[in-house]
Amino acid sequence: MRDSRIDDYARLLVGRSLGVQPGWQVSVRSTPLARPLVEAVSEEVARAGAYPIVQLVWEEIGGPFERVAPIELLEQPAPLQRRIWEECDAFITISASENTREGGELSEARRGALQRRREPLRRRTMSFEVPWVLCEFPTNAAAQDAGMGLEEFSDFIYGAVLLDWDKEATRMERIKSIFDGAGQVRIVGAQTDLSLSLAGRSGIIDDAHVNMPGGEVFYSPLEDSVEGEITFAEFPASYYGHEVTGARLVFESGTVVEASAASGEEFLLQTLDTDPGARRLGEFGIGCNPAITRFTRNLGFDEKIDGTVHLALGNSYSIAGGINRSAIHWDIVKDLRGGGRLYADGELVQADGRWR
Repeated sequence: MRDSRIDDYARLLVGRSLGVQPGWQVSVRSTPLARPLVEAVSEEVARAGAYPIVQLVWEEIGGPFERVAPIELLEQPAPLQRRIWEECDAFITISASENTREGGELSEARRGALQRRREPLRRRTMSFEVPWVLCEFPTNAAAQDAGMGLEEFSDFIYGAVLLDWDKEATRMERIKSIFDGAGQVRIVGAQTDLSLSLAGRSGIIDDAHVNMPGGEVFYSPLEDSVEGEITFAEFPASYYGHEVTGARLVFESGTVVEASAASGEEFLLQTLDTDPGARRLGEFGIGCNPAITRFTRNLGFDEKIDGTVHLALGNSYSIAGGINRSAIHWDIVKDLRGGGRLYADGELVQADGRWR
């Protein structure tokens, strides 16, 4: 018998996160390692009177096709895949990696082609034209990255997702009210003094409707407003199987004009050169999940750590008023719990990760 928490998880994903309606076609994508959750989600979709369209891949990134296909073939989705992305009514992606470093061997050209390939899906999801959710199923690889055994990691995952989300939504609404329309948000910490504007823009609360776990309030900053520097000294930043430590970014008029890193600098610079939009911020997010207090090398969880913020380079959320366009969207987490300060229109609203 499967863990009863998996069924609770599936009901939450299909019911709250996606709100599946009768007759919908629901894309369900994962690897075979997540079979228990794929099956539970498919059952819940069926109970809602909808069709699960299941796609299983051996590797999430960097499979046989991605490694050997000609670039011109790689950057275009297959016609049938394009139809799935354009016609499905909701999307759920279950991360269940056998190797969390997969894709790291792909060349810069191949990574760029893969990013361009997903543009039809990205256009629909980033605008929230359709409901979508990214979630995690516990695997040995992810548990190892988090420094846990599989059982401990499973408890951690289910503890972070099976919350009273109505209660959390109320708490995050108060946080959102602090920042909505703020003319200036200032992030201060070690080697960090960065300001950005949210003037005229409202935040989005993720109370288990977008990512699972939920637990963030996020914005698309005014594209030319970002000024100053930020150093991500606390946690490494991961993207496409690469890890960058100690990334430092300097912004002028919204654009990264200087970048360096303690390690992985070449990859950082290559990614910033993906396209013009890659050097601008597409997101400013505030971590709010009370059940996530430790770094796990799993971005879906780490960006929700209570007492952190995260900035995403690249594509912005049009639903939040963003107009920046890029083939990338790279979230990088900044921990404020060790002396960081967060200001809204000159008022200190958070110190050392604690709300004032």
